[in-house]
This record gives sequence, structure tokens and C-alpha cells, in this order.
Amino acid sequence: MTARSLLLNRALWLERLTIVWNVAEAVIAIGAGWLAGSVALVGFGLDSVIETIAALALYRRLRAEQAGATEEEAEAHERRALWIVGVTFFLLSGYIAFEAASTLWTKQPPEVSRVGIILAAVSLAVMPALAIAKHRAGKALKSRALVADAKETFVCSYLSLTLLAGLGLNALFGWWWADPVAALTMLPLVIREGWEALAEAREGAGEGGTEAHDLEV
Repeated sequence: MTARSLLLNRALWLERLTIVWNVAEAVIAIGAGWLAGSVALVGFGLDSVIETIAALALYRRLRAEQAGATEEEAEAHERRALWIVGVTFFLLSGYIAFEAASTLWTKQPPEVSRVGIILAAVSLAVMPALAIAKHRAGKALKSRALVADAKETFVCSYLSLTLLAGLGLNALFGWWWADPVAALTMLPLVIREGWEALAEAREGAGEGGTEAHDLEV
């Protein structure tokens, strides 16, 4: 087995882990959020759905190369994955903006959710490590799409931090506004990363796949 095959297997394993984790996270967060009346927690679950969509796109891309796709086919899959990751970044920014604005507008703090706090804490421990591993794999494979997906996982790590801070400060001090304010601070980062992913997808399309030798995944 070649070194590249080993890297592909590792990247596929990371994407499988991402999919499984985010599906479980979505189910738990949406259920706990509904029970506690926490819009932020429900939104966190919806963000996990968005992350799953991006991971599925990357998984399909990696599987295509593993199955023996040509360079042209690999480049087409790469651009498609970049488009999907870029769009999910903007979906994520839309969720953050709507969620933060609606929470600040209604001024209705949720009930304390111990399940939500535990979920946010565990996610904060898991997601950064997963993002770092995917970023390294993406760099090694020269995959812009996988690197972009790793950045989205980093963003989701920050969401875990803001969720934990919001739920924790609300539980301890009744500071219901802490979560939406913290979430709003990350909007510029999310939008920038989404724009960069879409720009790279357009660049690859404009060059007609001539950079396939530079981008093998």
C-alpha cells in the first residue's frame, strides 16, 4: 500500500468519524434543546446537520479517488466538494445571525440543560482534535476541499465553546445574552472561510481542471 493510499484511508476514517459524531450530536442537541426550550441548543444541533452535509461531500470525494478516478474526475469532485463546503459555511453564518438576533430580540432565556452543557463540553474536547487531524491530512493530500472542511470543523469547535459559555453563564448567573453575543463575534470568520472556499472552487472551474496535477484530492 502506497503512502498516499494510507493518507486516503486516514482521511476517510476521519470523515466517517465526523459523520457519526455529528449525527449523534444533532439528535442529542435538538432533543435536549426542544425539552429545555433552548433555541441556541436546537441551533447547535442544526449546525451539526450542516457539518454532516460537508463531511458527506468530502467522503464521496475521497472515495472517488480511492476507487481509481482519473485526474479530471478527481478535480471535478474536488471542485464540487469545495462548492458544498463553501455553501455550508454560508448556511452556518445564516444560522448564527438568525439565532443570535432572535435570542436577543425575544429575551427569553432557556431552562438549564445539563445534557446540553455536557454535550457542549464533550464537543469542545473532540472537535478541535478532529479539525487538526483533518487539516493535516488535507495538507498532506494537497486537498483544498479537505482543508476547507477542517476549517469548518474549527468553526464548529468555536460554536461548542460559545454554546458552553452561553449555557453555563445562563445556568450560573442568568446571563441569557452571553451566548448570542459571543456567536455574533464569529460571523466575519465564518463568512470569510465560506467565501474563500467558493473562490477556490470558481478558480478551479475557470482553469478547466488544468491544476489537477497540483491537487490530487
